[in-house]
Amino acid sequence: MQAVTGVFKSQDQADNAVKQLRSLGITDKRIGIVRPGGAPERLEAGVPVSDTEEPGMGRAMGAAVGGAMGAAGGATAGLAVASLVVPGIGPLLAFGMVGAALLGTVGAAAGSAVGDQVEEELGEGIPHEDVYLYEDALRHGHTVLIVYADEGDQADNAADVMRKAGAEDLDVLRENWWDEMRESERTQYTGNFDEDEESYRRGYMAALHPRRRDRAYSDVEDELRTQYANTVLDRPFQSGYERGLNHRSRGVE
Repeated sequence: MQAVTGVFKSQDQADNAVKQLRSLGITDKRIGIVRPGGAPERLEAGVPVSDTEEPGMGRAMGAAVGGAMGAAGGATAGLAVASLVVPGIGPLLAFGMVGAALLGTVGAAAGSAVGDQVEEELGEGIPHEDVYLYEDALRHGHTVLIVYADEGDQADNAADVMRKAGAEDLDVLRENWWDEMRESERTQYTGNFDEDEESYRRGYMAALHPRRRDRAYSDVEDELRTQYANTVLDRPFQSGYERGLNHRSRGVE
């Protein structure tokens, strides 16, 4: 399978995309939504949605609700899998097992546990490379939709459906995100920012990967050398990485 993600400015756009994705034969079990907002204290199934629940709750949540989001009244009319407040972003609401797993990548322990179940059942985990973009989109009040489609025509058609429904181009989002960051990073950087920006930015983004958050550069240097095999991990890269570690604590997400 292939994960296809769309970021939408409105929930109505995301709902419209879900309806069309279903027509492609993509079941609710393979569809997840995360959007800003709160949720009832408990699910209809009787499973608490708090991220403070005991270990294993994420798996229990997934088992209780499956991937159902409800066929009537909009894509998100069914059961909420998880709801919590993420520092720097605010209250988030996830729908579907895949939605809970995506929520796990932005700091929800319960959602992270559901991620294990998604990988077991769908054979794919939640892609992490662009998590910082999803976080930024949610912080700006947008909705994130992720689906798992069969590779080939179904995945291509799913991406086309999202685009036509109003999904924002991830490359544009990525550039807009950095445009908002650039001047503040320039003012704190010691050196020639114009010459070093590309490497600095690459290091900054490397620190935002969920697997590396809060991990010092020295602890992940070997991992980075493997991932960025064709890249010189120079001083600007390391400086960007160290700056990226403080991204959340500075309240920019």
